[in-house]
Amino acid sequence: MYTRGKGEGCLIVGVYVDDLIITRGNADVVGRFKKQMLSTFRMSDLGLPSYYLGLEVTQGDHGIALRQSAYATKILEKAGLAGCNASATPMEMNLKLLKEGSTPSVDATEYRSLIGSLRYLCNSRLDLAYAVGYLSKFMEAPRQEHLAAVKRVLRYVAGTVHSGVHYHPGGKKGAMPRLLGYSDSDLAGDVNDRKSTSGLIFFLAGGPIAWQSAKQKVVALSSCEAEYIATARAACKAVWLARLLAELIGGAVLAPKLNVDDKSTIALMRNPMHHDRSKHIDVKFHFIRECCDRKLIDVEFVGTELQLCDILTKALGRVRFQELRGDIGMKNLV
Repeated sequence: MYTRGKGEGCLIVGVYVDDLIITRGNADVVGRFKKQMLSTFRMSDLGLPSYYLGLEVTQGDHGIALRQSAYATKILEKAGLAGCNASATPMEMNLKLLKEGSTPSVDATEYRSLIGSLRYLCNSRLDLAYAVGYLSKFMEAPRQEHLAAVKRVLRYVAGTVHSGVHYHPGGKKGAMPRLLGYSDSDLAGDVNDRKSTSGLIFFLAGGPIAWQSAKQKVVALSSCEAEYIATARAACKAVWLARLLAELIGGAVLAPKLNVDDKSTIALMRNPMHHDRSKHIDVKFHFIRECCDRKLIDVEFVGTELQLCDILTKALGRVRFQELRGDIGMKNLV
């Protein structure tokens, strides 16, 4: 990302290899920049983006929508599942798979190809992040039950080909933007090594801009510790996003708000009296205490029923999954 100028004259350029996306606060600024670039380089002006790196972009008075419908269709055709019966969820509720399964092995190259394609689809489909991340653990020696679970994900994709995320127009002019985040974790959800899964989501302009579902590097000894590690990861992301946003807009931003559904985790990061009980937790995870002390993030409690990150830490039932899918901003964008 590159910036030039401030305020209404600010120019922001996103570069990926030889593809550029330009945005601004003033149309004249973009016009001058294009003339400068055309006079120096041989390039094409494609106008408003409609397709970029596999992302389909739709812009209008009601905001910006991103989806990967064409890419999802290609994945289904490659897997031989075009026109298949759709599934309501990407993964069976509470599904637990072992690395050393009892079923025969399958073609590892095919399995890895499908997982790789689905991982790229997650760039606009955060409802797939947990399932794809979970099934990525079996790429070394996949078996029939692992491939069956991947095909379940593909059948879910078949029923939600046109799903994507939508971003609303900017809020009140002059108001400082604020990131809203959620952090959550399961406890020892991986039956192979008993490590937990962390999930995080950050929202801006009414839509998700960053999300992650990832297995933790260490084994947590309690739900509080698992949540604490997940929150520390989310705090790092929050600080980085806030600094990036401040640099892009050329002004101050409010401290990100991070919602956590575990009161003991919040107490551990705020109350020094509890610190002697957490010496076994790696020092790097205590970074969140400094963030709270310096007011870099604002951590608040949110009830479990309002914890949007549940969709990134475990396989849910149909009703809960579809409820959270709507809450995190996933929409049918036909």
